[in-house]
Amino acid sequence: MDERLGLRERKKRESRRRIADVASGLFIERGFDNVTIAEVAEAANVARMTVFNYFPRKEDLFLDRQADLVDDLSRAIREREPGESVVGAVRRYLHELLAAQHPLSGARDGTEGFYQIVDASPALVRRTLEHTRELADSLKALLESEVGPGLQAEVVANLIATAVTIVPRVAVDKLIAGRPGKQVRREQVDVIDQTFDLLEGGIGQYGR
Repeated sequence: MDERLGLRERKKRESRRRIADVASGLFIERGFDNVTIAEVAEAANVARMTVFNYFPRKEDLFLDRQADLVDDLSRAIREREPGESVVGAVRRYLHELLAAQHPLSGARDGTEGFYQIVDASPALVRRTLEHTRELADSLKALLESEVGPGLQAEVVANLIATAVTIVPRVAVDKLIAGRPGKQVRREQVDVIDQTFDLLEGGIGQYGR
């Protein structure tokens, strides 16, 4: 039974990724606001409702990796080493994204094109702001489950969510400005450490 559930879940993820990839191709080619859900469904050879089942909002078709960020960041915090703080776990997670040149690191070559599309669409800009708030809410629930409810959990969750949003954007802006990818990735190591040194100074012991 568990294997069947696992296979079903993998197939759902594969379908979700395929639909998102098809949609992203259309958005890049024609512009986000010029593509309809019906056109995405037709291009992906699925029903319109299938698209909505995976992506309740059109913006999430293009910003589909946000779900991965929430899941992976939460996992990094839950599975941190004994004695490791929450801030330390998030710092390590961002360094791992950078080392892998993951799209979520913001420092991967070609990422600037994705963000330029986001910046050109008010709907996508609004959704990215909502994502930061949703990430903070998710982290708050996780921290409260570990340490207990209170103001600290809310503040820490919002600080981390903001940092995780700002750090990749620093790299993206450099790529948009024409800086070489290798240079951006090299500098991004210090960007992560400077950001989290600041957090360590205030909330570094939280969740240790």
